[in-house]
Amino acid sequence: MADCYRTRSDGLDLFVRLTPKSSADAIDGVRTAADGSVHLAARVRAVPDKGAANVALERLLADRLNLPKRDVSVVAGSTSRLKTVRLTG
Repeated sequence: MADCYRTRSDGLDLFVRLTPKSSADAIDGVRTAADGSVHLAARVRAVPDKGAANVALERLLADRLNLPKRDVSVVAGSTSRLKTVRLTG
């Protein structure tokens, strides 16, 4: 089974499927897509406008993982539901 992350020398890249405009900010666990790819399912209340949902995702992950917000950033898929989030530190 594949993992929903890739390790790096300075941290890791986390593969996330984000659902914006949800009723609550939440992490729903690890899911496997029909194509076999594995990702972390997350949802945020923010709308996908001007990067608001990406910022909300970064804030959610930083809070849940007890990381400073500066160490969590969306590095790929900024306009897609499937994103790569870099965790450093």
